[in-house]
Amino acid sequence: MTHTLLREIETGSKSALMKKRIISYYIHNGNSTINDLALVLDLSIPTVTKFIDEMCASGLLSEYGKLERSGGRHPSLYGLNPTSGYFIGVDVRRYSMNIGLINFSGEMIENQINLPYVFENSEAGLRILCNQIRDFIDALDIDSDKILNICVNVSGRVNPDSGYSYSWFNFGEDPLAQIMSEMVGYPVCVDNDTRSMTYGEFMKGTAKSHKNVLYINASWGIGLGMVIDGKIYLGKSGFAGEFGHVPVYDNQVICHCGKKGCLETEASGYAVYRKLIERVNIGEISVLSDDIKEGKDITLEKIVKAVNDEDILCIELIEEVGINLGKAIAGLINIFNPEMVVIGGLLSMTGDYLIQPMKTAIRKYSLNLVNKDTIVCASSLRAKAGMIGACMVARSRLFEDSYSSIF
Repeated sequence: MTHTLLREIETGSKSALMKKRIISYYIHNGNSTINDLALVLDLSIPTVTKFIDEMCASGLLSEYGKLERSGGRHPSLYGLNPTSGYFIGVDVRRYSMNIGLINFSGEMIENQINLPYVFENSEAGLRILCNQIRDFIDALDIDSDKILNICVNVSGRVNPDSGYSYSWFNFGEDPLAQIMSEMVGYPVCVDNDTRSMTYGEFMKGTAKSHKNVLYINASWGIGLGMVIDGKIYLGKSGFAGEFGHVPVYDNQVICHCGKKGCLETEASGYAVYRKLIERVNIGEISVLSDDIKEGKDITLEKIVKAVNDEDILCIELIEEVGINLGKAIAGLINIFNPEMVVIGGLLSMTGDYLIQPMKTAIRKYSLNLVNKDTIVCASSLRAKAGMIGACMVARSRLFEDSYSSIF
């Protein structure tokens, strides 16, 4: 069964590594014939047939009928067996969380969106998070022994290989992934939230089939995910993509990272929140004015709703963010020359109020010859990008050296 393969993988045997490659191939390419697989793996057909037979016998793969084609014999199609294993993805936000379950084939089986959860960077907050994951698992109508891995998204600096988070839940010497594995009772890996969102969009969203993609996570902060030549770019320690902390402004505004003048100070949800409070306090009007004066929590979701309800002040602030962010993205386009720039995160839920001024600034500040082949669009996965991406990362972390399209 699947657990046998996982134990075999840990030994690093040649047989296990080849089976990992076969699973990775099916993850990215879907069902295919033995002949096609042998060609890609550069192995003989009898050798590949032996592996396929073993993996079908263990329940990892299934036969999916015959490939219909004109003339000659119709070869059998093989692919991943959906019920051989399951993976969970957890997308942690400031005031809520999304959690989902996919099967071995990558199909979403169960998900819960906007679960009540107030992020608290403490040991108690971590226990609450782990308990909610356990509650989700306990309610599932599957064999829980087949849950092979869980990926939890964390914002800020995260090293997915070591399992350490350096921005949040960083309490002791042990990796966060290890601590959560012990608390939840299942294998847990952690990754940066923007990187998971990028991978979700690359595997299941609008960036599918594109090999050079930039993903902008415009939420409370600003994150950047990069797909370069079909591979997610991690950087040396997994910290690549801290786009929001590029020093851009001489505004003396202290960023939450502790430095002054970061991009996030003028182009992020934090910037919108700060300016909205300031302008309401000097007498400008918004549908959120009463909440602000009464000291109620102003969430980014409330601000996004105000924009979509045509609140003039909130629209003005979002458009300003769009212009500032567009200028910065123009620089990225000049550097990376990507096929696509995907705009995701909570601020992207304002649609054209953010995207149109951003596109205008991109055209104005990037080189025409470079940007003319770049598609700029909103995420198709929207609020589910992080959850879907975390599910996909949980699966890929077991069977690939790096979660990427290696074929």
